[in-house]
Amino acid sequence: MADLKLSETRDLTRIERIGAHSHIRGLGLDSALEPRAVSEGMVGQTSARKAAGVILQMIKEGRIAGRAVLIAGQPGTGKTAIAMGMAKSLGLETPFAMISASEIFSLEMSKTEALMQSFRKAIGVRIKEETEVIEGEVVEIQIDRPAVAGAASKTGKLTMKTTEMEGVYDLGAKMIESLGKEKVQSGDVIAIDKPSGKVTKLGRSFSRSREYDAIGPQVRFVQCPDGELQKRKEIVHCVTLHEIDVINSRTQGFLALFTGDTGEIRAEVREQIDTKVAEWREEGKAEIVPGVLFIDEVHMLDIECFSFLNRALENEMAPILVVATNRGITSIRGTNYKSPHGIPIDLLDRLLIITTQPYTKDEIRKILDIRCQEEDVEMAEEAKALLTHIGVETSLRYAIHLITAAALACQKRKGKVVESEDITRVYNLFLDVKRSTQYLMEYQEQYMFNEAPIGDGDEDGTNAMLH
Repeated sequence: MADLKLSETRDLTRIERIGAHSHIRGLGLDSALEPRAVSEGMVGQTSARKAAGVILQMIKEGRIAGRAVLIAGQPGTGKTAIAMGMAKSLGLETPFAMISASEIFSLEMSKTEALMQSFRKAIGVRIKEETEVIEGEVVEIQIDRPAVAGAASKTGKLTMKTTEMEGVYDLGAKMIESLGKEKVQSGDVIAIDKPSGKVTKLGRSFSRSREYDAIGPQVRFVQCPDGELQKRKEIVHCVTLHEIDVINSRTQGFLALFTGDTGEIRAEVREQIDTKVAEWREEGKAEIVPGVLFIDEVHMLDIECFSFLNRALENEMAPILVVATNRGITSIRGTNYKSPHGIPIDLLDRLLIITTQPYTKDEIRKILDIRCQEEDVEMAEEAKALLTHIGVETSLRYAIHLITAAALACQKRKGKVVESEDITRVYNLFLDVKRSTQYLMEYQEQYMFNEAPIGDGDEDGTNAMLH
């Protein structure tokens, strides 16, 4: 009898996409802010990571506003990776807004409005409010359904307990519907918000942990609550100033949060919101959480945007601004003047500058090891050595792009481990920048609108085109 082959089932509850920085888990620093050699997906750039760790500590303390940091370095030296590491280290409660400088040039709203919205997205408000909740373990749910359909609405009783007391509550049709949606059953620990009637399933009681032999990974066991069933609880809502702006903007309304079409928000609305938030702060109902605004490719901003940033950083509500660029001395967009990194001198004077250095051969090898693991590709040592050599001679990004391509070439020949021949095959299929430029130099006469000087197509000409 032929062996039965069980098809592999994949968990499709979450979308798994492997991005350029999906392997980054943090900055890879210890408790003393000293960078580890390889940690949390970060490799090398020890001085830059240490400097980013100091900035991170300043952000977490939340005492300063209007500081700006520039991460400057050559292409492919991990500038965006450091920013992503900062975002992961900050956690979910600290706002982190990330934009590319070219995003703000839109026909729908002005440049300064787009920048202002980005600033407001990076400032969080932690709003505190007290509410009454009923929290306990469900002992029994009794639902009385009418004998004739439509004769009367459903009613029922809910018995709940804590470690110290037990209570019975009458249920209406809406509460029965809410309990049904959450699939609440006997043995679950739930919390009911009295004003809104919202039911939250906290988990399953430890006392019921032995009822079933097989339990899914999503089942969470919690202790039975102690004290009284009804208690006053402080609930904290974390929102950004931009979300409050959109909700209070009459022209858009809260639905704009879902569509993304927020349009321009009037300055009067923002002023009223700032005044209200200031009142909440004085009353102890809210606190400001200054976050981080990361602008990549900052040299794409023009002189008007730089002037706006200068003024915006002086505001006490300003977040920490982190910008990145790979440009040297170049023209400031919108002017004929040249400046380091394409940023005006007066703004550069406000920036703390962090530089990134090119990766060494050993660091490239470690990064490729991490990417192979992230992309679930098994690769032989010889193939990794060849890929590392390619990364040194061309660029790290090009070498990373070849990993999945080589895995597909290996799959095509029905292999399980990527060998050197697979790397060589995809290396010949896909050109790097230097080889592509060399090809253009040799066949430039056959291309349209060619402006390069006609030469002998040697390597010096290629290098001149690249630099």
